[in-house]
Amino acid sequence: MKKVIKLTESQIATIKKRVAEQEEEKAESSNGMDTLASHLLFSQTQVHIFHLQTDSYAEHKALQGYYEGIDGLADSLIESYQGENDIIYNYTSFPVKRYEGKEMVIGYFDELLSVIEDSREGLPQHLQNIIDTIVELITSTLYKLKRLK
Repeated sequence: MKKVIKLTESQIATIKKRVAEQEEEKAESSNGMDTLASHLLFSQTQVHIFHLQTDSYAEHKALQGYYEGIDGLADSLIESYQGENDIIYNYTSFPVKRYEGKEMVIGYFDELLSVIEDSREGLPQHLQNIIDTIVELITSTLYKLKRLK
């Protein structure tokens, strides 16, 4: 036999208020950092796959520099953010792309730069500094892809 619990109007109002607060907290945590963190973490895997599929040595080494460098930077950004805010729970996964040439890889990095610029607004200076270092890694990788043979 199931036990039926009767709630007072006050208890129901309290529960509704707490649910609304939790929904608001969840919406606030989706301020762009969850999207940025997801893209940065995924970029390590995606670029590593590009690295393994290219037949260009210069491209192979440029991509290796990126996927080896982004791990610590993404970790630092996310941990610093979470040190002041709540834990990021809303991670997203993305479909893996197959390597289709250097221009496609350059386009991937250009898209990643757009995501970064769209996500960084309003973040405190110390997080902006980490993001600047990430942008430096990406633009350095782009230089190597575009200019080194």
